[in-house]
Amino acid sequence: MLQLLALGALVGLVCWPFNGMDRWQDHLLGRLPAFSGDPWTPLTLALACSPLLVVPLLLVLQRRVLAAGAGSGIPQVMASIEEPSQSDRLLGVRPSLHRLVLWGLATLSLLPLGREGPVVHVGAAVAQGLRRRFPAWLPGLSQAQLLALAGGAGLAGGFNTPLLGVVFVVEEFLGSFSPQLIWPALLVGAAAAAVSSLGGQPEFALGVMGAQPPELQQLLWAVPIGLVGGLLGGVFARLLLAFSRRCWQRARREPLRLGLAVGGLLALFLLLSGGASGGDGELLMRHLLATGELAGGVPGELFTLLLRVLGPVLALGVSIPGGLIDPAFAFGALLGHSAGVLLGEPQLGLALGMTAGLAGATQLPVMAVLFALRLAGDQQLLPGILLAAVLAAYGSRLLLDQPVYHALKALTESLESAAPNAGE
Repeated sequence: MLQLLALGALVGLVCWPFNGMDRWQDHLLGRLPAFSGDPWTPLTLALACSPLLVVPLLLVLQRRVLAAGAGSGIPQVMASIEEPSQSDRLLGVRPSLHRLVLWGLATLSLLPLGREGPVVHVGAAVAQGLRRRFPAWLPGLSQAQLLALAGGAGLAGGFNTPLLGVVFVVEEFLGSFSPQLIWPALLVGAAAAAVSSLGGQPEFALGVMGAQPPELQQLLWAVPIGLVGGLLGGVFARLLLAFSRRCWQRARREPLRLGLAVGGLLALFLLLSGGASGGDGELLMRHLLATGELAGGVPGELFTLLLRVLGPVLALGVSIPGGLIDPAFAFGALLGHSAGVLLGEPQLGLALGMTAGLAGATQLPVMAVLFALRLAGDQQLLPGILLAAVLAAYGSRLLLDQPVYHALKALTESLESAAPNAGE
């Protein structure tokens, strides 16, 4: 038990820089007109245009100096779990530091990326380092089980949600319920979340929703929003895979040209949306809960939704480290909120939509439900959230036959194996 708690504490400690930079991103993003209500200034224009300079820099660094840190981080952990012989190469100190630098630059330049990839990777890297330094550390766990638990603890530390880490281990890493791993996962995740949140975290990250519609109304709304949100999440995942496949070789041959194109588009998105298309999406969802609207009403929200689907595809598709949990939550929230405004229940629509967006993008419905309750904790909405998550995950399966991180892992392996034949 002491070894499990020590592992969790170390994982929580290494999550500090990620959580700190995420808060800095919200601070910078909050200066832009969509959130501040102020007009553009030279400083905010410079912030909005920063992707035009930073994305080419990131692609050049990923090509040579920081090549070990390219990619989300979760496919690398999955590969290490399935083939422990790869863990030294994929989970060492070098790729962890490279990924932190790349993700930090991307985050502070307001790219539309989450952080679950880097925090899951660094959690697994801590476990890999401990097992390598102390071979007798947690001898009852295999290498694969240890990496899975620590990766889930990284997610728990990054989002201050121990149960989220446990469910991620079961749904994504192990693929089956293993009772003998549940209590170790809870201990490691709880310790990681406790240490990572020593600076203080709100009980509910986005706030508390005031809507308390009857269960029947929730279930009726969950059907269309869940299905549409799931299909939207499936479209997002397919676009991400297609763009990643298309850009793999080009990012290595022409990093500056591709970086300027992607960075220019992301900067344009920020300018057109007033900043609402930038960042991981949590500030946008807090804004919707607090004020109930974006500039431009429903048409403005739908336009921002389009940008928030395309933006993460562009950034993640060129292998910039990051995550898609928060971005998927954000475009789902915009979809649900827009529908809710038209039907007179914007907060119910937002809750159902963000759950459906995440479940559709990841095909992990249980994780989506827990994450929704953590971010906007209103258990009165649980019946609708459950139905929306299940329908969204099934709807996404119509477009993609496996969860997106598994598909990204398979794509990465196939492209890497083909690279020597392509002259790489």
